[in-house]
Amino acid sequence: MRQFHFWQKISKRCLLAGLLIFTMAADLPASGVHGVHPQSLNANRQARNFAEWLELKQTQQLQVERAVRQTQYQRVIVMSPEHKQAQPERKKVETIKVLATGYTAGYESTGKKPSHPQYGITYSGVKVRRDKDTVSTIAADLKIFPLGTILYIPGYGYGVVADKGSAIRGHKIDLYFDTIKQVYKEWGKKEVEVQVVRKGEGKLTEAMLRELGKVMEVSKEIPDNLWDKAI
Repeated sequence: MRQFHFWQKISKRCLLAGLLIFTMAADLPASGVHGVHPQSLNANRQARNFAEWLELKQTQQLQVERAVRQTQYQRVIVMSPEHKQAQPERKKVETIKVLATGYTAGYESTGKKPSHPQYGITYSGVKVRRDKDTVSTIAADLKIFPLGTILYIPGYGYGVVADKGSAIRGHKIDLYFDTIKQVYKEWGKKEVEVQVVRKGEGKLTEAMLRELGKVMEVSKEIPDNLWDKAI
């Protein structure tokens, strides 16, 4: 009798344990770890990767379309008559071949001695000057190069027409140097092609020459309205 009760208790406990295990198993998902099936995980990853790839392609496409529109817009602006009128036209630099000779303010070139009241004074009224960094005074045929004409002479630099001479006719110019030694050492007589930077209007003053020197110290660009403030 005691054995019967013992086995009865054992059977009840086993039954309860079995029911508990069955209940826990029913609550667990039928998939792998954390209730996520491996196939479902791979599918989610693929979907997310596809979405990111699609978003990237759409972004790249938008960037390409934006760049194309910008290029088309710039072409329209550049080709428009208003834009062409607003753009300043580049100046065509005139080049002329001349025979250039060096000269000084001394008696050998001008017939004037240092005691002469007009010694070193040019036809324009400005004093002769030689400045390699900015501009020097030169002499020319005023029919071809009026007073105030700015030339660029290769090997000499910038020169402004300030003087004339009886022997200077046609395509000839005289380049000023401080001494005869400099004339022979640095120049002598050469045939060169000069660039006409700015045509003069037949006038040159000390104020204009100073203004030109200031501009040349800052930049080699010479504006069209250079003489406006100086005249």
